[in-house]
Amino acid sequence: MKERLKSANPYLPLWEHVPDGEPRVFEYNGEKRVYVYGSHDTLKTAYCGPDQVVWSAPVDDLTNWTCHGVCYTATDGSVLYAPDVVQKGDTFYLYAAERCGGQIMVASSKNPAGPFENPVKTQLGFDPGILVDDDGRVYAYWGFCRCFCAELNDDMATIKEGTFRADPMGHVPDGWNPNADKEHIDLRDAFFEASSPRKVNGKYVYIYSKRYMTPVPELGVYGPCNGFLSYKYSDSPLGGFKEGGDISFNGGEIIKLPDGTGRQTYQWGNNHGSIIEINGKWYVFYHRQTGVNEFSRQGMLEPVDVAMGKDGKIYIGDITYVGGEPVSSKPVEMTSQGGNVNGIDAYKIISAGYACHISPLHQAYVKPVYEQVEGVSSPVVNIKDGTVVGFRYIQFGANAPKSVTVSAEITKAMTVKVRLDSFGGRVVAELEMKEGNNACCAPLTAGIVGKHAVYFEFTGDGEAQFDCFTFDR
Repeated sequence: MKERLKSANPYLPLWEHVPDGEPRVFEYNGEKRVYVYGSHDTLKTAYCGPDQVVWSAPVDDLTNWTCHGVCYTATDGSVLYAPDVVQKGDTFYLYAAERCGGQIMVASSKNPAGPFENPVKTQLGFDPGILVDDDGRVYAYWGFCRCFCAELNDDMATIKEGTFRADPMGHVPDGWNPNADKEHIDLRDAFFEASSPRKVNGKYVYIYSKRYMTPVPELGVYGPCNGFLSYKYSDSPLGGFKEGGDISFNGGEIIKLPDGTGRQTYQWGNNHGSIIEINGKWYVFYHRQTGVNEFSRQGMLEPVDVAMGKDGKIYIGDITYVGGEPVSSKPVEMTSQGGNVNGIDAYKIISAGYACHISPLHQAYVKPVYEQVEGVSSPVVNIKDGTVVGFRYIQFGANAPKSVTVSAEITKAMTVKVRLDSFGGRVVAELEMKEGNNACCAPLTAGIVGKHAVYFEFTGDGEAQFDCFTFDR
């Protein structure tokens, strides 16, 4: 019997919804693992939920994730927003955002998976991000539509006198920010939320969710948009931050148009996450949306390039080099791969929920699932005539497959064309899907080897719910 794909993008099971994920590599009991700490979207009709869970994976296999269960619940039973966890000495500290981020508590544990206990109220605010520097000093960063930072005392909870700083970078002018200091408004590179500090090549890197207030036509952005995870950098932990760039954007595959503009193929939404070095390679952890709102988000990861120029500038993302020197960077592409950096195994059963391209926008979408069942699939629903569902990338290996099977529920007969490499690429198979819940198999008309993007184009008068697909040799 065929094996179902268990981890791609999203990297956790399709039923799990852990956004705002702060990745950390910790060594515990002699083993190094990647731990992810985030919100827990369980309320379904609002952000987050009343508990937080911990997932981890071995540093040499980012497709093998283990759930360690609930690590913290709010002291007052309130909803928990985005947390962070750091290690100082032999103790791990969880910064828990109780009361929807209105009350920040710090709890501790000797185990990176928790449980985190003995919570103490801090002097920090919304979306706390913590940096333990090389010399043991601890810095905190936080804020919503306006950012703040400070050094912490040894208690890990209170601000060291004389170190508080407001507005280390410009912020948005939105109505969400009634206390905005007009002097620090930045229409082009505005801090929104999601503070996450990291140390990279000796520089202090401030990762945050940017809210673009001006158009970014090359990415299909024409109005205010906070689907970006961005960064600035400095030689100092509490100020002097210089312009960096954008690391990720959760608007899906960006189709380049002849006039130089772009077209999104996935519905963007808020973003939160960070970068982490794992076994000498860098990755960005971020999240995307499912359903028709921002209440069922899923954790995503992509490899990123990190470099420092001769002038000390930090580059993170998809970097362009000239003569071996970094000269610019842009957001890395959003893919279906996750930890499968060489592509998803074409011969496993692949859920449609791993799609990174669903066009046209605002029509079909990934339906969130919550049933903790082995092999549960997250279908793409509301598919109509002309809908394209794409996956980047699928690995076919050295021996070409002979057929493809698509499983879908169809209200009226539809044709499914399987295209290769682009949403308008060559057709390598054509399936005639009949009314009902069925699996349809068709031969491939071309030999396919190696790594490719694959797209399924649905045409006809019916409506489809696309569940999964697989290839066979």
